[in-house]
Amino acid sequence: MRRLLSLLLLAACAPALSRASLPLHDTQEQVRAFTRPLEFDYVRWTLRTAAEKLQAATLGLPRYLPTEEQSQRVRQFMALVAQIQLQEAQLSALHADPQPARVAGQIEATNAQLEQLNAQRRAEAPLAESILQVQMSTILAEQGFALGGQPIPPMLYHSTPLPWALIVSPRDAIRQEANISLETELSLEQQIALEEQVAATLDVATLVVPVGGIGTYPTMVAQTSALNWLCEVVAHEWLHNYLAWHPLGWQYAQAPELTTMNETTANLFGKEIGALLIARYYPEYAPSSAPAPSPRPARAATMEPPRFDFRQEMHTTRLRVDALLAAGQVAAAENYMEARRLIFWENGYPLRKLNQAYFAFYGSYADTPTGPAGEDPVGAAVRQLRAASPSLLAFVHTMQSLTSFAQLQAQLSQAP
Repeated sequence: MRRLLSLLLLAACAPALSRASLPLHDTQEQVRAFTRPLEFDYVRWTLRTAAEKLQAATLGLPRYLPTEEQSQRVRQFMALVAQIQLQEAQLSALHADPQPARVAGQIEATNAQLEQLNAQRRAEAPLAESILQVQMSTILAEQGFALGGQPIPPMLYHSTPLPWALIVSPRDAIRQEANISLETELSLEQQIALEEQVAATLDVATLVVPVGGIGTYPTMVAQTSALNWLCEVVAHEWLHNYLAWHPLGWQYAQAPELTTMNETTANLFGKEIGALLIARYYPEYAPSSAPAPSPRPARAATMEPPRFDFRQEMHTTRLRVDALLAAGQVAAAENYMEARRLIFWENGYPLRKLNQAYFAFYGSYADTPTGPAGEDPVGAAVRQLRAASPSLLAFVHTMQSLTSFAQLQAQLSQAP
């Protein structure tokens, strides 16, 4: 118990220490003049969640359940979360009814049911999370990410409503100059008002975005019923905790290239570890290995319009925006992004805003060759290094020591 407490405190301090060592950026501090009353309180959340995790660790709940029953408890918890999400969607639809009096009784009943379901979720979450932590720790240890059988830092996560993130980029370039966490209860109207105020005052591009996880300790992960996604994000955020003890993590915010190196490494890691966990404990969730169906006759294919490929279209958009900004045509780039946003909207992707801040945030996750990262060579280099590495452990050990894109390129030049 004392050893776990010590590890908790040490690991909790690592991200804070690494952030504290970074120089304050002028833009970040200018933006905080607008955001301070709305910022998320990480200290309060971390202290409360750490206390809950210590209590769960003291009870050692998963140890008393057979392996298969452990997995079944997680399945049941995922089903409960799915039921809550369904009820929340129904409640939103009821509130949108043009005749509120007609559905007042249904709203009251749905609220009551949601209250019961959320109480059940709060009661069952500690066990479900403890089980996934044990399962993830087993996979990490098998891949070499452990000392004495225990991953360092210990695997701890909590599913919770997440803060929003205000992203700020210059208008004449795509570069993340501020990323500030905001209260979870911030309404859409408040988000828009904040974006507009900061953008107008500082002449920057702004966007408030949702996040899937945050590398606090314990890590914060969005509430979800999608088990595959949950496992990926839990592993992704654990790696951020791990990298916080190494040069790559220390340099996270020093340059856009280093942010991309961190996030792409974590994305690749999360996908691999998540897939291993699913295959071991929840094989029914693994991607189907059945052979692909026979291709349709050419005539049938020509009768259907081509499917709208979000990632490819976003990649195309980013390339054009980069070219316009490089030519100094800021207004043309912004007009083009708005025109493209409408095309995405018409094809079922309701983007509220498509601007430099959008690409600055989403472009740092460059684990695939298409998407909002454009032709940024950093993500491609990280992917190439993973392909050239004999194992996931070797890949992470190489990446964790890098402090610049030039060092990554040098490593690639030495790869077999």
